[in-house]
Amino acid sequence: MRILLSIFLATSSVLAWAGDVTVSSPSGQLQVTVSEAGGRVSYSATLEGQQVILPSALGLKTSIGDLTKGLTIVDTKTGAVDEHYTMRGTKASSADYKANTLTVNLKNHEYRVFSILFQVSDHDIAFRYEIPRQKVGPSEVKRARILSEASSFNFPEGTTTFISPQIGPESGWEQTKPSYEEGYSNDTPMDTPSQYGHGYIFPALFHLPNGWALVAETGVGSNYCGSHLSDYQAGCGYTVAYPDRGENNGFGADFAGIPLPGETPWRTITVGKTLKPIAETTISYDLVKPLYEPSTDYKPGRYTWSWLLWQDNSVNYEDQVKFIDLASTMGFEYCLVDNWWDTQIGRDRMPELSKYAQSKGVHLLLWYNSNGFWNDAPQTPRNCMNTAFAREREMKWLQSIGVKGIKVDFFGGDKQETMRLYEDILSDANRYGLQVVFHGCTIPRGWERMYPNYVASEAVLASENLFFGEGATFSEPFDLTLHPFCRNATAAMDWGGIIMNKWMSRDNKSRHTRKTTDIFEMASGLIMQTSVQCVAMQPNNLEELPKFEMDFLRQLPTTWEETRFIDGYPGKYVVLARKATNGQWYIAGLNAQKEPLTLTLNLMLGSGPEIKFSKLYIDNKQGEPTLCPLKADKKGFVKVTIQPNGGLIIQ
Repeated sequence: MRILLSIFLATSSVLAWAGDVTVSSPSGQLQVTVSEAGGRVSYSATLEGQQVILPSALGLKTSIGDLTKGLTIVDTKTGAVDEHYTMRGTKASSADYKANTLTVNLKNHEYRVFSILFQVSDHDIAFRYEIPRQKVGPSEVKRARILSEASSFNFPEGTTTFISPQIGPESGWEQTKPSYEEGYSNDTPMDTPSQYGHGYIFPALFHLPNGWALVAETGVGSNYCGSHLSDYQAGCGYTVAYPDRGENNGFGADFAGIPLPGETPWRTITVGKTLKPIAETTISYDLVKPLYEPSTDYKPGRYTWSWLLWQDNSVNYEDQVKFIDLASTMGFEYCLVDNWWDTQIGRDRMPELSKYAQSKGVHLLLWYNSNGFWNDAPQTPRNCMNTAFAREREMKWLQSIGVKGIKVDFFGGDKQETMRLYEDILSDANRYGLQVVFHGCTIPRGWERMYPNYVASEAVLASENLFFGEGATFSEPFDLTLHPFCRNATAAMDWGGIIMNKWMSRDNKSRHTRKTTDIFEMASGLIMQTSVQCVAMQPNNLEELPKFEMDFLRQLPTTWEETRFIDGYPGKYVVLARKATNGQWYIAGLNAQKEPLTLTLNLMLGSGPEIKFSKLYIDNKQGEPTLCPLKADKKGFVKVTIQPNGGLIIQ
């Protein structure tokens, strides 16, 4: 990893404060204003001169004092950040982050001091709080509890939402929630109460009267608790909320603890007149740094997974051989062996299964329960990931038998105690060359850059629900045309399967049907972003799918040099262009609407050298997959029609 960082500080101090202070993006089009009135501090923002964030509260309540009221701006400092970095496993393999900075130094009426740091790039606002060591009475305070946060996001009247409710602790199946697996609103008014009365999760997408805004947080590891949004309050907006006391089975604090000097994670708002800045943002990674070096060259790729449609009974030696053989036939790198492998295959036989997989050019990924007392999920293996001693023993064994990754499931919420467990699993796994996927979990917050062996998290109402109930098959098109602008915009997402079976069953003849076309599913592999992608083919697909579908899936890329937004609307349709790290460009589209969608696409993709496209994968009027030569006009435009619940791939 090569990181070039230049910070140019042009400081200005204002000792006798009067009026507001502003900071603008490098282009000057996005401007943030910080105001102090009546002892309260707030911020607001305009984009191209139009209000996108109304006055929104700032401040913290801490163990060293109330930093939300009785505040005075002492002085300010401005500067700039200019950073280039490279990264694996995200929507772009490199990024250039340029932002102007504003540090606002404050004190309260008890002379407790702290700062708020803003960084404003052309479409992203980020801020965090910084607290120095300081005298409180006769002693120097060297640590602080952050009890609550006043930070809010107040959008103009008429804004609608694409947001998902936070659910209460120890709810859901076997008390495994919250796990970020609830549905999303669809252009819903802000004042609609949250479904469970616990507010809403990050990331949260807002459709403003004059544009779009995506709110999230980044830089949360063992250093802090995870946060979410409160319910909407008229005139105030949404406020940052900390974990429920009952999360993690009640164990651990519902606040954050930091050493001093110390800082909070970053709160981020991505804004745009269109959805382009939302789909293309890298702000989650721009603000964080790698916490350790990778111990090996972690490989991206595709994996097969028996459990999605064959379920628990398939986790036996013979069935796993079938899915290893399937991965080998398709040229996929991995096969995921899910829960109960330790009892239904047997720990003693796993070296043999792993050796067989390697003989076929495939490596295993193994499932684990996060364990501890924070859930009642019975699935095994248990007691392998919840303590340092257990992880050391297990991961050393995994490395010795050639396993290349783990999937850890069923976590306990967003408390700092739980965030520490995520980080411990990741850092320990890195010592043994293991990549990590999390399920039944919180959202990642900059983790692809912070932890080089991190792959993705579920943290979404994912593909397994297509098997569990037919309702999810109807909502799949909505979900997968929403997430490029929301959940998947800020972090890698393990949706868990490009499903090629027509029926949600092992025999591909029973239960309920998939409602999307084959081209939709294939295109979803380009729309969904994760460096280790599940292609949930079944052995029967080898005889059932057209050759051109098989050929496409065999060469499906999972890592990207560049991502460009072309067109779309959350929950209706999406068209993205991605350049794979092998240099090949793709354009992929999904249509979630009930009517065919006709678009005229510009294949020139803006500035830069001409890109050669030659193939068009698209559904015919009957929803059947076709592959045909691409015919564009002399100016590089092509007219296409994407069928309902259908897809588009241009290669």
